[in-house]
Amino acid sequence: MIRLAVIGTNWITDQFIDAALVSGKYQLAAIYSRSLSSAAQFAEKYSNLESQPRLFDDLQALASSDDIDVVYIASPNSLHAPQAMQMMRAGKHVICEKPLAANEKLAQQMFAVAEEHQVLLYEAFMSMHAPNFKLLQAQLEHIGPISKAFISYCQYSSRYPKYLAGENPNTFNPEFANGSIMDIGFYCLSSAVALFGEPQSVQAQAQLLKSGVDGSGSVLLNYDGFEVVLQHSKTSDSKLPSEIQGEQGVLQVEMISTGKKVTKIMRGQEPEDLTLEQHANPMFYETLDFAEQFYNNKMNPARKTRSLIVAKLLTEIRRQTGVVFPQDAI
Repeated sequence: MIRLAVIGTNWITDQFIDAALVSGKYQLAAIYSRSLSSAAQFAEKYSNLESQPRLFDDLQALASSDDIDVVYIASPNSLHAPQAMQMMRAGKHVICEKPLAANEKLAQQMFAVAEEHQVLLYEAFMSMHAPNFKLLQAQLEHIGPISKAFISYCQYSSRYPKYLAGENPNTFNPEFANGSIMDIGFYCLSSAVALFGEPQSVQAQAQLLKSGVDGSGSVLLNYDGFEVVLQHSKTSDSKLPSEIQGEQGVLQVEMISTGKKVTKIMRGQEPEDLTLEQHANPMFYETLDFAEQFYNNKMNPARKTRSLIVAKLLTEIRRQTGVVFPQDAI
């Protein structure tokens, strides 16, 4: 069993723990929070486990523990790089929530530390591991040469009313390396890279909030013979599916982040629902993917390549749209 520690006591940590435990390949070994009381409160929901997780409020103590194999990091984006490198320097493998780091330079440093200390660094991007995403990839050749693609994820943030009321939630705070492209837009960008690789060029625009981050935006990725348009927003909703257009047909996917439904429409034919049944927890498949690398004791080079390409593109998109983080000056 992989002995799992978590940094972060929020809903996404709960979802990852649930997926990890259901996979049968992990045991919850430790929980870190800035206060032991918060860690204890979070741990209450796992009181039925045979082996109870240890509680930590000191990161170095967590890093030094001999009872932990891998640390899952779900702290604010700005803390991903320093916390991950601290864990890896102590010999711990790291699963880091997307985005891996605030910028490309930090992402490169993280992989350098992983290589130096011979540990795994894994970006938790759940979408590409889902059966329906893999189905989408497999179907690309059936619709003929790609002509155009549109990938959309727009969802009104539950924290946006707080921002409008004058508060400063992490979601819209540059101090935490956040904003639309770093959060919800990541699914669009990383999905495009997973499907089509690194683009030849990128053009981006965004609507900036007074806090300094983007509330919404769009990105144009140019490939050889086709283009991919990304649409992302945390200040409005969209019900449009993502779509890949080929010369012979069209593939549509609802909810690109989880692959809710996949439809193929060949020219002159009726729509065909290709959707596969998937696990209720969308993070289930990434826990299996990491476990495979863990037991092989070898990082999947394709995962590393995608993460670095996405970090490079995110940094360039922010440069073009004028979103600056404190970490960019480091």
